[in-house]
Amino acid sequence: MPSYKIAQAARLLGVSDDTVRRWIDHGLLAATDATPIEIDGAALAEFVVERRRQPADPAEGLSSARNRFSGLVTRVEIDGIMAQVDIQAGPHRVVSLMSAEAARDLALEPGSLAVAIVKATTVIVETPKP
Repeated sequence: MPSYKIAQAARLLGVSDDTVRRWIDHGLLAATDATPIEIDGAALAEFVVERRRQPADPAEGLSSARNRFSGLVTRVEIDGIMAQVDIQAGPHRVVSLMSAEAARDLALEPGSLAVAIVKATTVIVETPKP
């Protein structure tokens, strides 16, 4: 299961590190008691669905695609050879239909960081480099 440090979660949520710490202190966002503090990816995905803010694009490279939606995977439903992947990108819910093989190869699960790239009627999903 992916997890995120406070600074990473803050970038994804489009807020300061201090805001994330306050949300943790007030019980709005669950985090580990370990040092450094980490936030479970699935918990962060649920939180971002509720908050609906646009996170920063984590892409390291350049792309000709302009319709990019950075966000967290909130649901992956695999049925046979196809998969439905829901991404909450700020206030936008983006749904991608892809092969089950592609979803597995990308290791998509709730809480995973992903970028949905929309071109015409196709949604392409990227994940950051490991």
